[in-house]
Amino acid sequence: MDRRSFLKTVGAGTASLLVHGCEAPSPRLPDSALPEKIVATGPNIVFIIVDDMGWADLGCYGSRHIQTPNINRMATEGMRFMQAYSGCTVCAPARSVLMTGLHMGHTPVRGNTGGIPLLDEDVTVAEVLKKAGYVTGGFGKWGLGEVGTTGVPEKQGFDEFFGYYHQVHAHDYWTPYLWHNSKKVPMTGEKGTAERYSHNRIFDKTLDFIRRNKDRTFFCYAPWTPPHGKYQIPESDPAWQMYKDKSWPKNAKVAAAMDTMIDRQVGQLLTLLKELEIDERTIVFFVSDNGAAQRFDGVLDSSGPLRGFKRSLYEGGIRVPMIVRWPGKIAPAKISNLLCYFADVMPTLAELAGASNLMPSNVDGLSIIPTLTGRDTEQTMHEFLYWEWHRYNWGKRRNISDGLMQAVRMGKWKAVRHSSNVPFELYNLSSDIGEKSNTAAKHPDIIAKIESFAATARTDPRPQIEPEKLEGRQYR
Repeated sequence: MDRRSFLKTVGAGTASLLVHGCEAPSPRLPDSALPEKIVATGPNIVFIIVDDMGWADLGCYGSRHIQTPNINRMATEGMRFMQAYSGCTVCAPARSVLMTGLHMGHTPVRGNTGGIPLLDEDVTVAEVLKKAGYVTGGFGKWGLGEVGTTGVPEKQGFDEFFGYYHQVHAHDYWTPYLWHNSKKVPMTGEKGTAERYSHNRIFDKTLDFIRRNKDRTFFCYAPWTPPHGKYQIPESDPAWQMYKDKSWPKNAKVAAAMDTMIDRQVGQLLTLLKELEIDERTIVFFVSDNGAAQRFDGVLDSSGPLRGFKRSLYEGGIRVPMIVRWPGKIAPAKISNLLCYFADVMPTLAELAGASNLMPSNVDGLSIIPTLTGRDTEQTMHEFLYWEWHRYNWGKRRNISDGLMQAVRMGKWKAVRHSSNVPFELYNLSSDIGEKSNTAAKHPDIIAKIESFAATARTDPRPQIEPEKLEGRQYR
């Protein structure tokens, strides 16, 4: 039975929330025994994933130059993760890991060309939550299926999605159109204005979804585009006014302004939850999709002490900020060193929704609910975390020979190689967070174990096929 058939045939027991010792999920029921309408029992879920924010770009993660008071306050009111990781070092594969709960050795979309689609048999976290009675909405950059393919979000569990479907389209904040459930929505206003700025429209739609569904139980997926792509922000934006006169390179000033703009909007979203009186029944996640696109060393220092940045499997490419807030359920001002990554999102959100029994049985992730709710001794730990990405020749439109990059995290040890024809480097992250001292020669036993994990943790990817282009364009 394939994964999509599995989801369609399992029951949708409305289990109580699996926190603080509540009851376990109800047993699976045949479809014939299900009620006509499932009523969700878990909290509202808001999952904000910004694009290309570095691990050290937030004040609560050590930034000295970027002002992020609202996200800092979110950290003081919730839990800040110091060893959280993306699913990959680039956009589309990372989102595939997040949506499917399958790490990079198994996830369906492993290329990063922008339009490789999920297929019907793939099961997303949105499908699991929808089956559990949630209304599901997404707002921002999808990257897992172009218009006209099986991968569009409204075919992958979302009641509605507004934004960019092909991720190359998402490079342009002055685009003449966005998509809403595969229908083209023209953008109004002149280029350079706040009215035309695509992210402003996406943010407004995010808040509108929350307002419209305040009396229901919702999953609001907010894959917001800044600070990714072309560094663009309206000159009228208050955040730009804060940085425009800095003596920094232009892109560094815009990147900082985009981060501060995002911070302002996170504050507005949290305020809305309070105004609607749904704050205490809403859990909010904030995370970046991978490491910083540029380090801006000596100015923003976006990677902080970490080595590398986006497109690398060193820590600067895959370690990301992650903050989770849920008043009354997550104790304030907590810091966690749990090793976790995007494959854990599906199991975590499914448990929140009382829908663990609706997940496919072969997910690679683990729920982090015990850690979030102060039950650390009950937290199941990963034996290892696995990443890969195959470097790509954009000119020839094909993978680079011997370009398979791999990394494995096993406790304090991190092994990485950026080509398949070179040996693994080995770093002790407990004493060498900057990955400066390669200790592989001193620990052949650790290397042998990691090599075994790297060899067995993956299957070959299915064909990573882009949809047919229209009129010579990269996206539709």
